[in-house]
Amino acid sequence: MPELPEITVLARQMNKELQDKQVAKIESKQPKNLNMPPEEFAKKIKGKTITNTQARGKWIFIKLQPDYYLLLNLGMNGDLLYFNPKQAPPQKYHFKLEFTDKTGFTLAFQWFGYIHLVAEKNLDKHKLTGRLGITPTDKQFTLETFKKLLANKKTGIKNFLLNQKNIAGIGNVYIQDTLFRARLHPNRKTNTLTPQETEALYNAIKDTVNQAIKLGGLAYEKNFYGKHGQFTADHFQVGYKTDKPCPDCGTKIQKIRTGTTASYICPKCQPETHT
Repeated sequence: MPELPEITVLARQMNKELQDKQVAKIESKQPKNLNMPPEEFAKKIKGKTITNTQARGKWIFIKLQPDYYLLLNLGMNGDLLYFNPKQAPPQKYHFKLEFTDKTGFTLAFQWFGYIHLVAEKNLDKHKLTGRLGITPTDKQFTLETFKKLLANKKTGIKNFLLNQKNIAGIGNVYIQDTLFRARLHPNRKTNTLTPQETEALYNAIKDTVNQAIKLGGLAYEKNFYGKHGQFTADHFQVGYKTDKPCPDCGTKIQKIRTGTTASYICPKCQPETHT
């Protein structure tokens, strides 16, 4: 599943290519991906101009002038690809949006995804994004903000980070090395973190996300131009490396169950018991 790094790469590329373009038409082969009938969707979006595209967690927010947002979520996986008059769009897709200059993009979901058109005045009422937490790439995501988010919380740290209402964009892929960098066991309770551990976790979130963005995201995900990211299995420190040596102490990495998800930890560097 694409997480914040992959979505950020896509959003930045889309912002570069799509600014000031006017929507000419859409084609939807899977109406269930939309939040309204295709005919209504097409009528409302036609003629609107894109002014900005940005990532919010695992969602892409496309600002349409006047007064609308196009919200995209790739679900478990999907290809969001740009095309121009010299380059024909992919043959297989679930959604196609074309601009007046004959450029556009297609969306092909490998599982289920979302393509929602929402009036700006109703954005905070949107069921899937209205309560999204802060995104780690936002300027507002400061250490002080992070401390306030953790205040009075008594849940497991992994569950806290995966909850999109707390922090938007972190998933089970990048959380593995995030917790390793911070030397925290996934089941540690948030209310047991010391000030030093809180700062270490904050820095680990930023470092992990930014490293993946610089590498263009995961190697099995595509960007807006159809190119794969460069974040390969070799870049993980403990994630998905069961029985491999910890890069710091050499202890064998373990795969454990944490709630409904799997976690990869170094049992020595990330002890479950807080001392």
